[in-house]
Amino acid sequence: MISIRSFLGAGLLTLAFAVSPALAHPPIAAEQAAATFEQDRADILAMAGNYKVRFDMQESTRWDSAYTPLDRKISGGHEVVRVVEDTGRKIVLQHLLVVEMEGQSHIIKHWRQDWEYEPARVLVYSDRNAWTFEEVPERMRTGRWSQTVWQVDDSPRYGGWGQFETQGGVRRWRSNWTWRPLARRDAVRKPVYDRYLSINRHQNTPDGWIHWQDNSKMGPKNGKLAPIVQEYVLNSYTRFDGYDVKAADDYWAATKDYWAAIRAEWDRIAAAKGGIAIQEEAETGTVISGRLLELGDDVAKGRTSTAAALSEAKKLMDANTRKL
Repeated sequence: MISIRSFLGAGLLTLAFAVSPALAHPPIAAEQAAATFEQDRADILAMAGNYKVRFDMQESTRWDSAYTPLDRKISGGHEVVRVVEDTGRKIVLQHLLVVEMEGQSHIIKHWRQDWEYEPARVLVYSDRNAWTFEEVPERMRTGRWSQTVWQVDDSPRYGGWGQFETQGGVRRWRSNWTWRPLARRDAVRKPVYDRYLSINRHQNTPDGWIHWQDNSKMGPKNGKLAPIVQEYVLNSYTRFDGYDVKAADDYWAATKDYWAAIRAEWDRIAAAKGGIAIQEEAETGTVISGRLLELGDDVAKGRTSTAAALSEAKKLMDANTRKL
C-alpha cells in the first residue's frame, strides 16, 4: 500500500497544490463574506428538488504511456434531493435515487452532502480505509464553505473546502484539491489506480445545477503514487417531476430517524477514534454498507423497528471501525 503521506513526501504534489484555492485565492475580508453569505446559502439550498440526472464520465489524458483510457460512459436516472438539516451555518442535503423495475418504484439511498460555513477542520480521505480530520488554515476560513460527501451508508467519502466565486458571469463553488476513494464504477474493475486527486465544482443553472469533477486517477508506480489518467465527470441535474417522487419521500419519512441516528453514530466514532477507519469494499463502499442499507429497507417496509435496526447497526459500526 502506498500512503498519501509518502506521496506528499515525494514532492509530486508540489505543482498540483500550487494552483489550489488555498494559494491562488487570497483570504476573504469579513465585510465581503457577510455580503455574500445569504447568496451562498441560497445557492446551496437551490440544489434541493426533483431531478432527471445525467452522468457523463470520460477518461481523457493518459499520464502513463502503458495505460489505455476507458471509453466515454453516459448514464442517468431520477434523483430526489431533500434538505434534512439547515441551521444557518450548516446545510445537509440527502440524495435518493428512484428506480423503476417491473412496474414498481425502488428507492436507493444515495450520497449525502454536508455544507459548513467557516469550518475549523474537515474530515478527509487520508489513505486506503481511513478518513482523518484536516485543519483548514485559519486565514482561509472567513467566507468559505466546506463540503463533506458521505456514502450511501453515511460513512465518509471525501471532504474539501472552498469558496463561491463568479467568473465570466457564472457563479460556482470550487473546492481545494481533495483525495477520494475509488467510486464503485472503477473499484469493481480492480484498475491500476486506487484513488483520485480531485477538484470539485457546483454551479446552478437555469434548469437545475451541475456537479463538475476533475479527477486525477492515481496509482502505485515504482514505489510511489503517480498519476495514471485524467477523468472529467459532469453530472447534470435537470428539474423534472415525471416519476414517482412520492416513493422517495415516503421512504425518507419512514427511515429518517434511523438515518439520523446512523449519522450521529458516525460522528461519535470519528470523535472518539480520531477519524474513521473501516475496510473499503468495491461493491458497496464499506464492508458494512450493504447491511446498514438492508436495515434501512426493513424499517421502511415495517419488517423491523427503528430501535432494533439501530441496535444491530451500532454494533456493526463499532466492531468494524478502529482507532487511528
